Amino acid sequence: MDSIIIALPKEEDAKRIGAILKKNGLEPTVICTTASKVISHVHQLDSGIVICGPRFLDMHYTQLVEYLPKHFEMLLLASSSTIENCLINGITTLQLPIKAVELINTVQDMLCQLRKRTKKPKSLPQKRNEQEQNYINNAKRALMEINNMTEQEAFRYIQKMSMDTGVNKVETAQKVLRMLCGY
Repeated sequence: MDSIIIALPKEEDAKRIGAILKKNGLEPTVICTTASKVISHVHQLDSGIVICGPRFLDMHYTQLVEYLPKHFEMLLLASSSTIENCLINGITTLQLPIKAVELINTVQDMLCQLRKRTKKPKSLPQKRNEQEQNYINNAKRALMEINNMTEQEAFRYIQKMSMDTGVNKVETAQKVLRMLCGY
């Protein structure tokens, strides 16, 4: 689950940002006033965004970004001069004063990109063993001989029957063989 950590030195500012997010359906997970607290929280969470300012009492944002795991991104809220001097790639920035719409859109975009990056790849279907493939081939051959079907028609028949009954192709091929050949 994606988390949103708001990390600003003044707790009132962090709460204001949190209220804007919450009002728009983005619930902040944690509010921190020091970088060390951010670091301790990111290692307990799966993935997310750290919304922060340029300076904390204990660290600068350039140091904090080095401690963030790869499944966390940083959104830096800073003045135009700080943003111009930001030499670190991969940090998203918003110039102060921020507009609520810009903040919401940026956070939503970042969360969307983060989900795409951390999304687990779909598992590939398992390969059939030789015996399972033989059932399908024999069922196709039987359909081709008895019902005068082409190989493609026979395969589509097995495929459609499999989909209609919710049974895998191997079991469907076995049923076809039992029906047609009495196996």
